[in-house]
Amino acid sequence: MAFASPNFGDRRDGARPSLIVIHYTAMPSFAAARARLCDPSAEVSAHWLIAEDGTVEQLVDEAKRAWHAGAGCWGGISDVNSHSIGIELANPGDAPFPEPQMAALEHLLHDIMNRWAIPPQGVIAHSDMAPERKCDPGPRFDWFRLARRGLSVWPAPEDDTAPDFLSSARSFGYPDAPRGAVLTAFRLRFRPWGTGEDDSTDRTLALDLARRFPAAGPV
Repeated sequence: MAFASPNFGDRRDGARPSLIVIHYTAMPSFAAARARLCDPSAEVSAHWLIAEDGTVEQLVDEAKRAWHAGAGCWGGISDVNSHSIGIELANPGDAPFPEPQMAALEHLLHDIMNRWAIPPQGVIAHSDMAPERKCDPGPRFDWFRLARRGLSVWPAPEDDTAPDFLSSARSFGYPDAPRGAVLTAFRLRFRPWGTGEDDSTDRTLALDLARRFPAAGPV
């Protein structure tokens, strides 16, 4: 089967997908995003692209290494492209994600997770693995909705509080980035209304995630 984007290669060192990275396109339309993701000169791609109306298009074979993640790390995995499947959501970056698009994403995630035996904690944001560079899919993306359907994770903390936010966040999977960058990425996903320095709520949420979903480390 031929796929639309020429921007891919082989997964390195025999890697198999263990992560799914969710992005937004930050472009004005599905057509513009598709054109860029299929442009050889852009040197960027993703395995899947989902339009606002729920149209789903596969651009790269899942067995191949699409060029979507860039520099970053998650759970000790530094070559995220070789270990992940990338999903782009057509969205300019400041708009809600429509119901048809979210429903299509849920169906796609379910299928990918089953195909590759990827657990819910393996579904992450682009901003999670590259907190100093990226902010997508951003504060308007409904991570709690995915978690309720078993397609991602959500903290369910007890009363105890972790002594240090950063150590818990890194145990969950966040990279060795500055505290402020990790906190911003963490809040984008789990607490987008949070402000200021990390507080007891951030520390408790991060501790719960680290306890229940510790990063496996390099694969």
